Amino acid sequence: MADDSTLNLRISNLLTPVTIGLHLRGTERDQVLRELVELIPALRARASERERLLRALIEREIMHSTGIGDGLALPHTRNTLGGLVDHPLIAMGRHPTGISFAAIDGKPVRLFFLLLSTSVPEHLYLLARTSRLLRNPTLREGLLTAPRPETVMTLLRQAES
Repeated sequence: MADDSTLNLRISNLLTPVTIGLHLRGTERDQVLRELVELIPALRARASERERLLRALIEREIMHSTGIGDGLALPHTRNTLGGLVDHPLIAMGRHPTGISFAAIDGKPVRLFFLLLSTSVPEHLYLLARTSRLLRNPTLREGLLTAPRPETVMTLLRQAES
């Protein structure tokens, strides 16, 4: 069960302009996952931790794709990775044309939300909240056309209010 602090988590508060990449270039799943990992400032100087996270994300995708349909994927690890982050965070990426990501609907994925958490309840809460929030087609369209990371954050803030 989620505790009170988990229930107050807002997706828009877990993003910053530097954790939003609006021009992903990778043409394959693992390349995009690497780009998302590289958006996390806390891991930029920690190459071994970046690789540990990337391996965990790839293993999770091999097990079952995190592509949830409607051009969305919510990459996350199967288990929380101790010591990797000290607070929950999200890295968001947008691909101009979309890539094959074995999504449930078979369509290319253009919007990626990499979820990192510090506990299982927090992890489950973030997955559910992000998935529910992104089911809004107006929000998805806004995220696909947002010109700047700050616009993405504003759109998410508005959708959560």
